[in-house]
Amino acid sequence: MAEEPEKVRISKLMSQQGLCSRREADSYIERGWVLLDGVPVTELGTRAFPHQKITLTRNAQSKQDAQVTILLHKPIGFVSGQPEPGYKPAATLFTAENHYSGDRSPIRFHPMQAKGLAPAGRLDIDSTGLLVLTQDGRIAKQLIGEHSPIEKEYLVRIVGNLTAEGLAKLNFGLTMDGKPLKRAQVSWLNKEQLRFILHEGKKRQIRRMCEMVGVRVAGLKRVRIGRVMLGDLPLGQWRYLGADEKF
Repeated sequence: MAEEPEKVRISKLMSQQGLCSRREADSYIERGWVLLDGVPVTELGTRAFPHQKITLTRNAQSKQDAQVTILLHKPIGFVSGQPEPGYKPAATLFTAENHYSGDRSPIRFHPMQAKGLAPAGRLDIDSTGLLVLTQDGRIAKQLIGEHSPIEKEYLVRIVGNLTAEGLAKLNFGLTMDGKPLKRAQVSWLNKEQLRFILHEGKKRQIRRMCEMVGVRVAGLKRVRIGRVMLGDLPLGQWRYLGADEKF
């Protein structure tokens, strides 16, 4: 006879199902905005079986619709996450002055949108390119973590002699932090530049990979996350993620 599955905290189930982040789930539960099999849940820590149906009320859905996600062209010298001594976090570039004039989004800038705006993934201090900052826990969960299926594309300028064997190893065969790296797509863009497409994002991964095959990264720019492109977004400027854009 099959064993009955164990109950799990509803906030954890909501995160696993991509409804919202755990922190958002707790906030929605406190407000009575979460339904379990059609019945409101109001007590934090409530548990449910994984097969039970969890839905959000219209209030919760409206709050999620109001959350903003921005795309920033991060310059060198800004940290993507927590600030380091002497450096500024990339989020400080979210100002009216830095808003891209070509942004087609109907959303209007307001300083309060900076509240809860957090990077969904990292981009090293000495790297540039596309950085996503979001208030939406669903997008953060989609982009962050070793199990994220989202591709990330980089243009990488290198110094040194990269052999055919080294290029093959960049694609597959390297180990980092004691674990084999996932298969990558690495190819020559021109005689000085490589295109990397990765399915994971370990700290300083591309720079460390290049060091393992005897070359050094002289410049690194992220140009795509999933189906969202950096495009012609100017350095240091940002725009809103469009309603029709999906990672």
